[in-house]
Amino acid sequence: MPSSAPQVSSITRWLQRTNIFWFSFYTASVAFLLYTCIFSFRKTFTAGTFQGLEFAGLSYKSWLVIAQVVGYGLSKFIGIKIISELKAQSRSAGILIMSGIAVASWFFFAITPAPYNIIFLFTNGMPLGMVWGMVFGYLEGRRMTEVLGAGLSVSFIFSAGLSKTVGGYLLRDWGVSEYWMPFVAGLLFGLPMLVFLYLLNQVPPPSPLDEQLRTKRQPMNAAERKHFTFSFLPGIILFVLAYMLFTIFRDVRDNFSAEVWKTLGYTDPKIFTSTEVPISILTLVVMGSLIVIKNNLRALVLIHLIIILGMILLGVATYLFDHHLISAPLWMTLIGLGLYLGYIPFNSIFFDRLLAAFQYAGTVGFIMYVADSFGYLGSVSVLLFKELGLAQLSWVEFFIQSGYVVSAAGTLLIGGSVFYFRKKHATVQNLAAAAQKRK
Repeated sequence: MPSSAPQVSSITRWLQRTNIFWFSFYTASVAFLLYTCIFSFRKTFTAGTFQGLEFAGLSYKSWLVIAQVVGYGLSKFIGIKIISELKAQSRSAGILIMSGIAVASWFFFAITPAPYNIIFLFTNGMPLGMVWGMVFGYLEGRRMTEVLGAGLSVSFIFSAGLSKTVGGYLLRDWGVSEYWMPFVAGLLFGLPMLVFLYLLNQVPPPSPLDEQLRTKRQPMNAAERKHFTFSFLPGIILFVLAYMLFTIFRDVRDNFSAEVWKTLGYTDPKIFTSTEVPISILTLVVMGSLIVIKNNLRALVLIHLIIILGMILLGVATYLFDHHLISAPLWMTLIGLGLYLGYIPFNSIFFDRLLAAFQYAGTVGFIMYVADSFGYLGSVSVLLFKELGLAQLSWVEFFIQSGYVVSAAGTLLIGGSVFYFRKKHATVQNLAAAAQKRK
């Protein structure tokens, strides 16, 4: 009688048998490469400036960014339910469908005249907002999640530079127009994306040891999501507000870096990648090193301190550049490092360690999408405020001023967050000890 057990590929069998080093190297590398390809479907267009076009008082590029961020941010609100309830077997199909819609949107963007093609930035951003949670679902809840999550997270630092570099070369050397450039780049990255998606789908689920060390990860229904939210509401408010600031600053840096570099006198497309590579490496080292800390509460506290360090670096680097003490490339590198030391933990290990520290069975996808949804809502709001209320301010000046705000406010909010979670953990432990005594 034929066996009803699911077929397991040779890659999966090898991953189940191999040591933790090779498992982590394979999984982190494939996740990094996959999301690098997917990220290009979203960000390559920012290499263009679309100069001279304006509609209803806003520049055409601002309309494009706003439409994409609105779609991306809306998908985060939708993802609070979808990603938190998504079954593991549906991840690969979801990634494929969402990516396909995003690339198809660039085709329709290219063949539709402006400004009517702005709508296709919305249809590009909305499906891509779901993909991060789907990819991270392969990595969460493992004893090596720091390394795996860091590998995945630095992909959007590296790919933010790579996608704009590729876009810049398509414009300058291939003669591709700004309208067709995102679609052509999507085709270039599409085939390798399919290969890396297949390879990531071979990763087996977390082992019993993983579940023992990091708690079991499972979908969360509406009642479970509500219970989690109200259990940690003050802390959630603090870190969501901080994450909003980080998201806003990151979006400005990503979407308008071409304008910033042009204002500063840098036009070579490789400038986008040259600043992001060292940031990617340093962030990966810092985040990955947290794996040596087995105590989940201690790791959660240290993550908070790393974020605070990043905010201080962001403010100090901005001050030094503002007073002409460092060069523009060094400034962009340092503020990028400071920003991503704050931003990356929320996309990889902060929530994983939070669930593990409080022994809470759930999924990182839920709380990650809560933070993301408000983060992108803030991003759209600030972009509109800048374009409508501070249009006379250059992107360089806006970037400097917002750097000071993010540095100061981010430090205070994350300081409040670490204080709350340490106190909350002590309370939970005391209640558990009291309950144990009553038995």
